Amino acid sequence: MPDNAAEVTAAGIARLAGVGRAAVSNWRRRHPNFPKPVGGTETSPTFALGEVEQWLRAQGKLAEVPLRERVWQQLAGHPAGAAAALGHVGAVLLLVRDRPAHWRQLSEAPDPGLAELLPPSLTTVLTARLGEDHPVPVADPAGLRPFVPLLRQAAELAAESSPREAYEFLIGRHLDANPRQYTVTPPELAELMAALAGVAGGAEEPAPAAGPAPTVLDPASGTGGLLSAVPAAATLYAQELDRELAALTALRLALAHDAQGARVRVHGGDSLRADALPQLTADAVVSHPPFNERNWGHDELAYDPRWEYGFPARTESELAWVQHALAHVRDGGTAVLVMPPAVASRRSGRRIRADLLRRGALRAVVALPAGAAPPYGIPLHLWVLRRPGAGQPAAPQLLLVDAAAAAASAAAPADGPGAPVPGYAAAAASPGRDKLPWQTVRDTVLDAWRAFDRGGSPERPGVSRVLPVIELLDDDVDLAPARHLPPPAAGGGADELAAVRDRLTATLARTVELTPVAPAVPQAPAAPGAPAAESAAGGPQGARWPMTTVGELARAGALVLRTGGAAATAGTTAGAGPGAPPVLTETDVLAGTGPTGTLPAPAAGERAGAAAEEPVLTEPGDVVVPLIGGGTVARVVDEAAAGAALARNLCLLRPDPEALDPWFLAGYLRGGANQRQASSYASTATRLDVRRLRLPRLPLTDQRRYGEHYRTLASFEEALRLAGRLGEQLVRGLYDGLADGTVQPH
Repeated sequence: MPDNAAEVTAAGIARLAGVGRAAVSNWRRRHPNFPKPVGGTETSPTFALGEVEQWLRAQGKLAEVPLRERVWQQLAGHPAGAAAALGHVGAVLLLVRDRPAHWRQLSEAPDPGLAELLPPSLTTVLTARLGEDHPVPVADPAGLRPFVPLLRQAAELAAESSPREAYEFLIGRHLDANPRQYTVTPPELAELMAALAGVAGGAEEPAPAAGPAPTVLDPASGTGGLLSAVPAAATLYAQELDRELAALTALRLALAHDAQGARVRVHGGDSLRADALPQLTADAVVSHPPFNERNWGHDELAYDPRWEYGFPARTESELAWVQHALAHVRDGGTAVLVMPPAVASRRSGRRIRADLLRRGALRAVVALPAGAAPPYGIPLHLWVLRRPGAGQPAAPQLLLVDAAAAAASAAAPADGPGAPVPGYAAAAASPGRDKLPWQTVRDTVLDAWRAFDRGGSPERPGVSRVLPVIELLDDDVDLAPARHLPPPAAGGGADELAAVRDRLTATLARTVELTPVAPAVPQAPAAPGAPAAESAAGGPQGARWPMTTVGELARAGALVLRTGGAAATAGTTAGAGPGAPPVLTETDVLAGTGPTGTLPAPAAGERAGAAAEEPVLTEPGDVVVPLIGGGTVARVVDEAAAGAALARNLCLLRPDPEALDPWFLAGYLRGGANQRQASSYASTATRLDVRRLRLPRLPLTDQRRYGEHYRTLASFEEALRLAGRLGEQLVRGLYDGLADGTVQPH
């Protein structure tokens, strides 16, 4: 194999062939002529891409591979590394975009000739778009020669779509493949921050004031996601500590901004220790800086003029970034930064926070829901700052917004079993990364900010409030929004609580209707292990029924037994893309709710249907049993849960309607004797062996009679659950309402 040949992993082979990784493992075992590994490790080998393509084509498994997949495999497996390959590809795509005729002329040369001709052409186009001191290295002809086949294919990919789309696809794949190496700000958050800074694009944004295009800076640009949300007319400046990443960011922004007049200037290096733009005063700054950095330059930067609001403590690197941003924004300009929540309340930063408030520099603190940005487990804050200048208000105020409360309210179910009392959704858990209602978050934050920026005082109980700075200047200077927002009206007010009480009354009446009648006294004791005998209207009394097991019924064809395998992601049913079924999880079965999980979205570029295993889909009348837990639970699938994929640790029993009644099956499986018969206590979690679950052999007519009893019991159980939830919500609402005065005692 040539030294510069690209390599591909088993996952890459699966994408090339449009199959799952299990299929690739089978090919390696079954076909002696499958290409041998050329690198990697024993558990994660790599293969020569050319040999793999030749083998797949010979086997008829490579009928048509998308060009972008071929380009990605060439790039990801390049011996020089994916990041280096992305740098060369981005430079060539910029040449293709800005000087297409010149590229066509160059591409007619053979590979060695193209490697000789490219360096001066790339230097010219990079300098024209990125300035003299750009961070993108240009290799000499010898260094470019191994990349030429990849560069030609990348140019073909750009011809299919556009240079920008081609590069976004490739860099997106690279970021997805290395999630721990890069901090990627979600595009929804980037758009929100650009809107807060007044530099967002889009038809729904207010038209910018007449004048020159805004100048925007990101001093910790990372992958360039924040500046990518800024419209193309802006002049962009960025600095990134990782010089290799700075090169990729420069190319990404240059390709994203088609306007020849737009300037993109990206520098490598440490913004705090070695500011590459000391004289820049931008119209806006947006940044997602690194958090909790102890080695940010505390010792050598003690007398730096940027510390206008106080010298940050060693543990307050975030406040150093805040002041760096303010130092680089013009008077009246806006800076928007992502901050960890502790910065709003740590005692070591209270003096700087107090000075930011006194001078009117800190204008708003927005609490985001958990999952809005990495680190995803922390509910981060947005700080909106404005450099004091002419027209500064004499009595500064601070806007506090809790977008997490609004997001939780939007994510909560509107009605039905388990629906929360209005106004109490904020107390629920955050919706999570995969199901954030971004439109609600965006509208909540921007509506409050724009009203405040126009001189208003927007207030929504539990969501937003404007406070005079003087009320915050105590010993703690705690700026966490949740600590200052007025509580929402209890249950939405007395009217809403009355509605909850009416629902509770109706539900309690329903439970009375469904309460089972007193059981009949049997005439004779039942045999050991047998179910309780029936009255004269029932079946045999005092006799042992003939029993069978689920395993025997499955072998006889009376039911089909399937085990779930879907990997569920917590979220709404819209998370995995159009057409993807929701996932019925173990929690759903235990709580008696509809399916709430989603199938995980495929990796970027992965073709639909490439999963190794098709999900098990439910149908009405199926019986679903959790395999792990402390007791036997069985649920009959209704129309609301039909069509859902079955999650792991669930077993599906599909009875033949001519042999088994589903309600009889589900009801009898819930018996305590069954739980002892089929459970294993070999580990800390009890695992159920469904095949060992027992039930009596009864004629179908008797099964249906028992099934009706079990169905009534299930309805009674659900009514009790709902009554308990409504009662708890009503009590909680009344306690809070009496405490805050929104409910008066009668």
